[in-house]
Amino acid sequence: MVALMAALWLLQGGLKADGKAGSQVEDRAGGQADTLRVMFWNLENFFDWKNDSTSVSDAEFSSRGERHWTRRRFQAKADAIAKALLWTAGQEGGLPDAVGFAEVENAFVLRCLLQGTALRKLDYRLVHFDSGDPRGIDVAFLYRSSRLELLSAKACPLYEADSSRMATRDILLVQVRTRRADTLTFLINHHPSKYGGAEVSEPRRKRAVERLRALADSLAPAPVMAMGDFNDTPDNPLYRRLEPLRNLALPLHNKGEGTIKYQGKWELIDLFFVSPQVRTSAMKIVRIPFLMAPDKAFSGEKPLRTYSGPRYLGGVSDHCPIWLNVKE
Repeated sequence: MVALMAALWLLQGGLKADGKAGSQVEDRAGGQADTLRVMFWNLENFFDWKNDSTSVSDAEFSSRGERHWTRRRFQAKADAIAKALLWTAGQEGGLPDAVGFAEVENAFVLRCLLQGTALRKLDYRLVHFDSGDPRGIDVAFLYRSSRLELLSAKACPLYEADSSRMATRDILLVQVRTRRADTLTFLINHHPSKYGGAEVSEPRRKRAVERLRALADSLAPAPVMAMGDFNDTPDNPLYRRLEPLRNLALPLHNKGEGTIKYQGKWELIDLFFVSPQVRTSAMKIVRIPFLMAPDKAFSGEKPLRTYSGPRYLGGVSDHCPIWLNVKE
């Protein structure tokens, strides 16, 4: 389905056969000079096809594993991600200047994305650190070197109540300088899930929010943008602890919109929080036509995943991306 939908888009001039962006994207690649475009997307199990680590998911997502995750399937997913970024650029008036990702296995899959797809002629650079997550999934950050200058980056682990390191994804802290010489810090998150029950897992998400708040406080009064998969909806009172950061997802949640669909209901768990002085547009949820599928069990449509259980579907993720324009 992805290949068919993407092919139709290519024929309409979205992407040239040689991998260069079509005229629409070429014209808008730089976008407005005073607007910084930011995107976050949970890529759901973006693993390479090699069984070469000790993570619990690496054997499963390998050529000989139970998912039959081959190099060809990996490349199809990488191509779909790239085409999704270019499609979104055509819709939003320019490529994203900063992209946060969740659920990437390693730097290798990101290099394949940037060097082996339609993104190869663009100026994206990557930031990634391996975390202690037992599934072997991390957060990562892409930025356009013509728009942003990397100043520093570090992985910020989460800690249990006894001060031991939590076996989960780190918060990725990335400081950049914009073309107007302003400094902005991105904090990319993927907080602990509700696996085992919401109440049982709540203390771990609370620790993650407290860690995020401590990082934001340590950077004050410099502007901060936190984004990621928080594994909870923006109306959770826990997020009041992040004030004075602004909770940009709450208006969308109040309208019943979401980034994932669970048992026929949209839920918004991919969020943006920004410092009060950061001037932004309203947060958007991006629905990419060739990465949506009919929801046969309920109604409407839902994100097209790579797998449904053991069955290969050929999509990208169970999450829709989120988007934000920042006024420099």
